[in-house]
Amino acid sequence: MRSSWYSQNELSQMGFKSIGENNLLSKNTQIYSPEKIVIGNNNRIDDFCILSGNIEIGNYIHIAAGCYLYGSHSIVMKDFSAISSRSAIYSATDDYSGEWFTNPTIQESYRHIIHGPVILNKHVIIGSGCTILPNVIIGEGVAVGAMSLVNKNLQEWGTYVGIPCVWKKERSQKVLELEEFAREY
Repeated sequence: MRSSWYSQNELSQMGFKSIGENNLLSKNTQIYSPEKIVIGNNNRIDDFCILSGNIEIGNYIHIAAGCYLYGSHSIVMKDFSAISSRSAIYSATDDYSGEWFTNPTIQESYRHIIHGPVILNKHVIIGSGCTILPNVIIGEGVAVGAMSLVNKNLQEWGTYVGIPCVWKKERSQKVLELEEFAREY
């Protein structure tokens, strides 16, 4: 019976910039430019994800099925963060103002690409079907509700929802106490 997860040996041979231990990475995930990708320890990346470009994944992170991380600039996911299914993170996007062309078949001199880092700090959780655009820092402990659009920085320990997302309420910080138990597990 064939495992649906890459073995540690297979992961170490894929050419990642850095790869830790105890990672579950689906064999149905597409990896582009692995030499630009850092993956820490104790992570899980499910089926049908795409990881492309400059991506840094910390420790104890879950990326659910069907997520897309396009890190042409950079994407950083810090410890204990998670992305629910069908969410996408873009560190670059075309300018949709109508002043420029908007697709990769056109010379870059006729395009205006907006790019910048995307950072998910510790204990961030992104709900299903969310989109995160370039130049966004999501503060520690933030929860983003399903189907939300994140196009600006989000302050720590808040719950945000909507298109574009807005602050809804404070989020509990109990996970900070639980963090020590997870590291011992």
